[in-house]
Order: sequence, then C-alpha cells, then structure tokens
Amino acid sequence: MTPVAHLLLKYMHGSHSHFSPAQTNPLHLIFCRFSKKRKPDKYLARFSAAVRRIISSIKEYKFYMRISFSACKQALPLQVNFPGGLNMDQFIPVRRRKDKVVIVMGATGTGKSRLSIDLATRFEAEIVNSDKMQVYKGLNIVTNKVTEEECRGITHHLLGIVDPDVDFAAVDFVRRASTAVDSITRKGKLPIIAGGSNSYIKALVNDDMEFQSKYECCFLWVDVSMPVLNKFVSKRVEQMVDANLIDEAREFFDPEGNYTRGIKRAIGVPELDEFFRNESILDYEMRARLLEDAIDKIKANTCKLACNQLQNIQNIFRLRNQLEWRMYRLDATEAFLKRDLESVEAWEMRVARPATRIVGRFLHKNDVDFMSAIPVPRRLHQIIKTAQAILN
Repeated sequence: MTPVAHLLLKYMHGSHSHFSPAQTNPLHLIFCRFSKKRKPDKYLARFSAAVRRIISSIKEYKFYMRISFSACKQALPLQVNFPGGLNMDQFIPVRRRKDKVVIVMGATGTGKSRLSIDLATRFEAEIVNSDKMQVYKGLNIVTNKVTEEECRGITHHLLGIVDPDVDFAAVDFVRRASTAVDSITRKGKLPIIAGGSNSYIKALVNDDMEFQSKYECCFLWVDVSMPVLNKFVSKRVEQMVDANLIDEAREFFDPEGNYTRGIKRAIGVPELDEFFRNESILDYEMRARLLEDAIDKIKANTCKLACNQLQNIQNIFRLRNQLEWRMYRLDATEAFLKRDLESVEAWEMRVARPATRIVGRFLHKNDVDFMSAIPVPRRLHQIIKTAQAILN
C-alpha cells in the first residue's frame, strides 16, 4: 500500500486521534510528506492529480449511491379504480411485484453481522436477526450479540426479544420474521436477514408459501477457510472470557443440569456446569484447571458448530439451482489473515464492495453499471472539501 493510500485509509476508519492539531487534516499531512521530496514541484503536481482523482471518484460514488438508494424503495402495488366506486381489481387479476430481501449467511465468526451492517449503511435497510440464540434476552457476550456501537445506528429486529426460558422454534421465527420483513418493506426499506441458523432461513424461504409469494431473495454467503476460522473463533472465545463471559454464564447455571431449553442451550453455558458445580469446594489450582478444561470445551464446540454450519451451507450452495436460490459466495479469508488496516482494506475489497455490487444489481435491474459504485466512508467528505479548496 502506498503511503498516501495508507494515510487516507487510516483517516477514513477513524485512526487519526494521534495526529497533532496542525495535522488533523489528512491532506495537510500528505502534502507535508510530498514537500520533503527533492523535487517539490514534481510531487505537488502528483499530489494535485491524486486529489483530482479523489474528487472524481466521489462524484461518481454519489451518483451511483443515489441510484442504489432509490432502488431500495420497495414498490407499492398498483391500484386501478374507476369513477362510481367500481374497482377493476375484482375483474382483472393484478400480478404483484415481489419485494426484495437480502439474506446474509455463513458459519459462526465469519462476519455476517459486519457485512449486514456494512450493507445497511450503504442502502436504506434494516436488519432481521436469524441466529437462534441471539433472539433471546441476556447472555450478550456468550451469544456474541452486536453491541450498540457496532450497530452504527441501524435498526435490528428479533435481537434479544425472547424470554430466556422459552423454546423458540423455527415456526416461531417464521412468524416473527415475516412480520418484521413486512414492516420494513412497508417503510420502503430493504430487509436484510442475517444469522447462522440455516434451519430458520430454510423454514422461512422454502417452507413458507406466503413468504415465497411476496418476496424475491438474494443470498450472500460469507465464507472463510476452515483452518483460519477455527483459529479465529478460538481466539474470540478467549476474548469473550476476558470480557466477563464466566460471570455472565454463571447466572444461567442450573443445579439440576438441565440445559435443553431456551438460551441455556447456548455454547458457553453447559460447558461451564462442572466448574460452577465444584468451584466452591476446590482449591485455586484445581479451579484453574477445571476452568481451563471448560474453556477448551467451549472452543471445541464452537469450532464444531462452525464446521457443521459450513457443511450445511456448502450443501445448499450445491443445490442452489434446484432450490432456485440466487446465491453468491464471498471469500473473506484474506481479511482474517491480515491485521489492522490491511485487514480492513481486504474486507472492503473482497467482501463489502463485491456484496454492494451484487445487491445493487439485485435491487436495480437495468443498464446502470453497479460495478463502478465506490463505497466511501463519510469522513472522506471532509477530505474532498479541503481538496476542492486547494485546487480552486
């Protein structure tokens, strides 16, 4: 990555708190770099050309995103009425245009929530959770619910709404999800369904005839190489433990050892049963060993869940034509292998931007070339304003 690209990317994603007050404008910082070269006039010309390209890209971005926003608006059914109160709909069957729904799938830990929020910030959308543990109230750390900060102001449905001791079956999800999707489309917005519970998705899309008759779906599969994902989810478990997973799970300890109902089935609760049952009678060394064993079980069961989910999605992908699912695979492995800004850039290039193009085409089937759409974070508007002032 060039120094200029590095600085721009760093600023766009908020990593600029260390800049001195005189350097808070990233263009000023870039210009200072160029001016230190041996031939400042030559590099000033290059700098100006780079700024012009940024401005051109932003103008193109604004044009395409205006189109994509308008494409999100769900069409209302045509009403044909005549004077005298005669409604011709009684005689002429009207073929209703289906509303659009985007469904984000993937194994646990692959970034489904991240992508759905990315898309919701680029299109006028709301998110419907389809994770069978995240629908419950409580255990925010154990079930890895998105935080308020991570939501970035995007409305989420079916997230932390069900009582912890209630069984929430696929039929319940279909009913609640259908209501949520209907309310979103009535507002003229795009519903994005995201979660790892494939049984819920299949029950909604394949088994519910009313949903099939009303909605057209586009499926995005976020995929990560299994060895890379296993390493990631194991590290994520350690981070969850550091974030107080043990105390959170303790609230759902069942002295009778019944972890077959409600949120108690979540990975991270049954695995700690033996530790909670014996921690008060063991010395420090034995407690530490028991806790370590429990954490290893959580890691193993999370990796096993990810593997099962991946196999399920691979089977669906092979049958996508038979199922008549418009399904696209997005490989996020590179983003997981890299770190910091390089990881952010890889996610944008390999996952977020291709997904934006796919959804753009799905929403707006015409001659507009969504391949040219350039998703740009809002902070870049400040860069453009300064660049225009410099060039003028």
